[in-house]
Amino acid sequence: MEQKTKINAEDGKQELVITREFDLPLELLFKAYVEPDIVEQWMGTKVLKLESKKHGSYQFETTDAQGNVVFQANGVIHEFSPNRKITRTFEMENTPFGVQLEFLEFEKLTDDNSKLNMHIVYKSVALRDQMLQLPFAHGINMAHNRLQDIVNKLK
Repeated sequence: MEQKTKINAEDGKQELVITREFDLPLELLFKAYVEPDIVEQWMGTKVLKLESKKHGSYQFETTDAQGNVVFQANGVIHEFSPNRKITRTFEMENTPFGVQLEFLEFEKLTDDNSKLNMHIVYKSVALRDQMLQLPFAHGINMAHNRLQDIVNKLK
């Protein structure tokens, strides 16, 4: 499967730059990040809270078939500019990764195409590199493919 989501990780830096072009209008791409029911579908997780506004916060949780919590994440939204930008923290609970800072920028390419630019900053180069050892690139590409498929149905 083609990796449409591109990840740039420069050696010695504690950041990632992730880009993805979508065959979606800008407004629909942005909506996929701020509407809880859509986020749940493409992320494959339960949205416990999603306050899409400046000083808002969010909380996600995934459980297995027996109801055991297998993934929890939360964060605070620091900047929120509709159809343009979201700046937020992201923390996976019960992991060694700590809090990361995410800058999401949404760019209109044409009336039917848009681009997501994500700049993620980790506390250290070692933590960033540890994240890259996981199937992170594959997972985010799969999630973005689901986002494309799910939001396409909203057109």
